[in-house]
Amino acid sequence: MKFHKEVAIKSIWTLFCCLLLAFTFIIGCGDDDDDDPDPTEETYDAGSMLSNFANNVVLATYSELDSKAGDLLAAVKALEADSTQANLEKAQQAWVATRTPWEQSEAFLFGPVDTQGLDPALDSWPVDHVNLQSVLDSNDDLTVDYVVGLEDTQKGFHTIEFLLFRDGDQRMADDITDRELQYLVSTTMNLKDSTSQLRLAWAPEGENFSNTVASAGEEGNAVYRSQSAAVQEVVGGMIVIADEVANGKIADPYNEEDTTKVESQFSFNSISDFQDNIRGIQNVYLGKYKTDGQGLNEFVNGKDADLDSRFQSEVQNAIDTIGAIPDPFRDSITGNRPAVQAAIDAASTVQLTLEQDILPLVTDSEFN
Repeated sequence: MKFHKEVAIKSIWTLFCCLLLAFTFIIGCGDDDDDDPDPTEETYDAGSMLSNFANNVVLATYSELDSKAGDLLAAVKALEADSTQANLEKAQQAWVATRTPWEQSEAFLFGPVDTQGLDPALDSWPVDHVNLQSVLDSNDDLTVDYVVGLEDTQKGFHTIEFLLFRDGDQRMADDITDRELQYLVSTTMNLKDSTSQLRLAWAPEGENFSNTVASAGEEGNAVYRSQSAAVQEVVGGMIVIADEVANGKIADPYNEEDTTKVESQFSFNSISDFQDNIRGIQNVYLGKYKTDGQGLNEFVNGKDADLDSRFQSEVQNAIDTIGAIPDPFRDSITGNRPAVQAAIDAASTVQLTLEQDILPLVTDSEFN
């Protein structure tokens, strides 16, 4: 069955919601006396943490993503105007640079990126070579409006990647057709429109979803009626991407020994993608992107310092272990299987700690 990211994400979210309901059921089945808050337990005010997460992690990440997407668009337009090898390589570098904030943002695939359908439009994979070629072989005018109406797997990051790269080998600018350049520019313009929409969805001058998260539990907040609900969604975002990295992005092509299931297979950027996914978890947990701030680690440390220390080590170990896979990943799924299995195990450990230790800690705690 062809992997489709949107379907996989929804399945993982369904599992997360079932897990959360299970915790709620267990808590609800206790003695009646256990239902009352412990009078000796202080409530935790997560307002500053949620505000920092929304503004200094999420919005900061999306702002950089939008800026990098602008650089990418400028680079592909320059390539269209003057198809030199130097301009092609600048466009390739701009694509790689734009991937970094996007992959790190996958640690919080909830809110507008989900409800507005931006995740699959930006980053569905794997792309279908036949479908992409059918677009190029058609007589359709490859405008931005035309690209908007295409299937998710015919636009976004990996369509741009397909047009810029060639399976890890350096593509020659002389080989790029005018038709490919038209498709490249239009789909990059569409990507830039999506990153701008995503940034504005969180920005104060836009829909200001940042404030929706930061004001969780306040009167009139219909999305997050409690701080606990917002913090649980933050943890859920980390669980989703840890699961996807371990059991989807790495395990699927590894288990099936199928290079067509590898994300970023044309650019050989897969390992960096996977590391950035886990770095996204690290950013959320520590409450930082480019600057430091209050993260979930402060809450966890106050409840269980050993758990906080262990989880931070597990996250860094997952980043390092993924980085130890010999490049390119598509070759290592058959040629360096122990290294790939170690990466699966390390990412799975991060997922299990989030599910079995951190989520219950959040669920069982009292928030303002």
